[in-house]
Amino acid sequence: MELHNLKPAAGATKSRKRIARGTGSGRGGTSTRGHKGAKSRSGYKSKRGFEGGQMPLQMRLPKRGFKNPNRVEFVPFNLGRLQEIADKYNLSAITVENLVEKGLARKNDRIKILGGGELSAKLDVTVHAISAGAKAAVEGKGGNVNLV
Repeated sequence: MELHNLKPAAGATKSRKRIARGTGSGRGGTSTRGHKGAKSRSGYKSKRGFEGGQMPLQMRLPKRGFKNPNRVEFVPFNLGRLQEIADKYNLSAITVENLVEKGLARKNDRIKILGGGELSAKLDVTVHAISAGAKAAVEGKGGNVNLV
């Protein structure tokens, strides 16, 4: 068997309907389009989501919520995770550049430190935002907090 010998199984393909080829074809006249109206004309195209005049689904469903276009999205890091990072990479200062370099954040991410977990070492932290509890914990261990 070769590529030029291949053909579909018997009965697997059908010839297409040839419409608008005269009345003798059985599909002449209106050419299966019915009588008059926009759908019978050439170039007709219905609107996306159009349901024949019935109220479309996207208009029937209730609208809920609000997406604030000015929302500032932060990538959260808990104190416990910072401690793990400092131990793993032997760091005394956590900066945005450090986190990007280690592949823990992307370069355009805004980083916020949250107060979950325990901090056992003195760390200098330079990030975009920090919660009040996390700031107190870092400064309680003798570290510094700088905001970018």
